[in-house]
Amino acid sequence: MAKITLSKLRHSYLSTPKSASDYALKEIDLDWTDGGAYALLGPSGCGKSTLLNIISGLLVPSEGKILFDGQDVTALPPDQRNIAQVFQFPVIYDTMTVYDNLAFPLRNRGRDEATVRQRVMAIAEMLEVTDMLDQKAAGLSPDNKQKISMGRGLVREDVNVVMFDEPLTVIDPHLKWKLRSKLKELHQRVKATMIYVTHDQTEALTFADQVVVMQLGEVVQIGTPVELFERPAHTFVGHFIGSPGMNILPCELQHGAAVFAGQAIPLEGPIQGAADGQTEIGIRPEFVSLADHGLPAIVTKVSDVGRHTVVECEAGGCRINAVTEGGAPEKGSSVHLAFRQDMTRLYVDGWIATSPAADEQGAA
Repeated sequence: MAKITLSKLRHSYLSTPKSASDYALKEIDLDWTDGGAYALLGPSGCGKSTLLNIISGLLVPSEGKILFDGQDVTALPPDQRNIAQVFQFPVIYDTMTVYDNLAFPLRNRGRDEATVRQRVMAIAEMLEVTDMLDQKAAGLSPDNKQKISMGRGLVREDVNVVMFDEPLTVIDPHLKWKLRSKLKELHQRVKATMIYVTHDQTEALTFADQVVVMQLGEVVQIGTPVELFERPAHTFVGHFIGSPGMNILPCELQHGAAVFAGQAIPLEGPIQGAADGQTEIGIRPEFVSLADHGLPAIVTKVSDVGRHTVVECEAGGCRINAVTEGGAPEKGSSVHLAFRQDMTRLYVDGWIATSPAADEQGAA
């Protein structure tokens, strides 16, 4: 296990990049502590795979360094970085038994059979596959094949990091929850440094202690699942995380207040900086309520999603979602929307531009 440091990392697939747009990865500075559970989250094409390949040694970055426990490994090939990787499609040997598949990484490094058996049995118990050890891998179900692939990554005790590259993409939806829970349990038991790469917010937020959200080769926010949900640093994070995503409403600043559809909308706290640029209000649907007063709106759609109801409204030419657990108005109804002030942010050119009120900061 190791602390992983990415220092001033940039990468371009062009031989002579001339501008920021030529870089698949913008400048990244990150520290991942030893034994932590992390996720790289973002849509296809955001740079997740490029970053993963740089950490694993399949790519040498155009600029910057990768450090494992302070040692510069930027130029080292993959086999000298002591990394285990679990891919989207299970990497196992169908003609081998489950036991031999789990034992292979250890035997390949010349470990004695007593150590091999001890580690294989320990991992098999964690994965709940002890009763399958004598079976040929070819006969396993897809989820059990992926379990064995995970086990091959975890069986070695000397790895610096275990990296999971979209490991649940091909797993049936009803089995994903079970495997996510098992992976979280495995991390808590083995305490290895793990990096989970995915475009699925549910997978990232349920596995990781810290999530790195990427867009267009740039890290837009690093935080806990709660921080990403409650206080997105960028409107992209607000859109990408949550279902439905954050309401983003264009606004004007008048005398230090945010005005939308002719109404001043109270913000969480003071505006930071000059606020020159495109200004928008951001508030999650969970913090919008139907009230006797507030922003006038018309209900355009009502969706009962089980645990709660999503009420879609129109106001000021914009769609605004509200989440309610009580009775919902009918489509076409006139309503008023109230925004929870401490959860109402101002964004300038996509980036958060308000700070919490002084009393809230003091309470924190």
